[in-house]
Amino acid sequence: MSLFETDWQLPLPAPHSHGGADAFGAARFDFSSNANAAGPLPSVAAAVLAADRRGYPDPAYSVLRQHLGRWHGVSAGRIVPAASASEFIHRFTRAAALWGGASRVLLPRPGYGDYAAAAGQCGLAMASYDSQAVGLPASELERGTLAWVTEPISPSGATRMADLPCFLAVAQAFGASVVLDLAYQPLRFDGGPLPAAVDSAWQLCSPNKACGLTGVRAAYAIAPLGAEAVAAALRETASSWVVGADGVAMLTAFAGAKAQAELEAQRGLLLTWRERLLRHLSERGWHDEASASVTPFFLARPPHALDWGALRNRGIKLRDASELGLPGWVRLSAQRPEAVAALCRELD
Repeated sequence: MSLFETDWQLPLPAPHSHGGADAFGAARFDFSSNANAAGPLPSVAAAVLAADRRGYPDPAYSVLRQHLGRWHGVSAGRIVPAASASEFIHRFTRAAALWGGASRVLLPRPGYGDYAAAAGQCGLAMASYDSQAVGLPASELERGTLAWVTEPISPSGATRMADLPCFLAVAQAFGASVVLDLAYQPLRFDGGPLPAAVDSAWQLCSPNKACGLTGVRAAYAIAPLGAEAVAAALRETASSWVVGADGVAMLTAFAGAKAQAELEAQRGLLLTWRERLLRHLSERGWHDEASASVTPFFLARPPHALDWGALRNRGIKLRDASELGLPGWVRLSAQRPEAVAALCRELD
């Protein structure tokens, strides 16, 4: 009998939704994705297009890790390349469960679905905290806990930067592991730098959103200070050549002065677009929580139920936040003026 003719008694993970393209392809006017709508960053896009795909990358990613280490002011030994943030979430959760002593995962709700999916596949107990509430739940930390923190927060775009030092100090005291998912850190408008305390946590960086190149799948993590041996072990658990040539090119180019100058200019444009979108929604009776957001995306509540199917048929995609545990709310991101005009026509 073939292996695939047996009845597998495996727990099926609950499906989780995403913004961006769906079964109908990419929407013409996509407010559901948190990618940089002003992108792509020209220098990064040029580097990706020029990437040499004829051969394998260095499987150890030595030059890439040295470059990223210099950029962040850390040793190359602390850099862990990843195929994407999602791939790292699953790889890290498995490693934490198998040889890291993790028995419990603390995750934000609402929050990115892969945190819970990875924990469920590893059979770990799960506890959640309200990601929209003020403060971080330091009282939930204990030995054997793997805690995920998104900064800035999704789906609201708010920040808990001031709470991080205390939370990380408690985690360190109790022997809990913390991973900071910094997917939206490069896009924040307030320019808030990370506190020095983040050196005690894992930092997950996935700049493809900021680059406006979410189709290029590449990311990396920075291990806590003194955890170089764990970082080396994590690199060994990855698939061979976990990042392709285009991903190496994107990560390398993004960690440079030219790309950062381009991003700074685009942040200003995104802020203008966000304010325009907010003004049009307010004129149509929407209530928003944008004052808390430091990012191009925010939460808003329409004055009446939306016809999601009709909007999608018209080429407009919004993110229904009820899928994230926030019924009645919508997550929207700053988009180009023609997209906002199309949305307004349909709302009217």
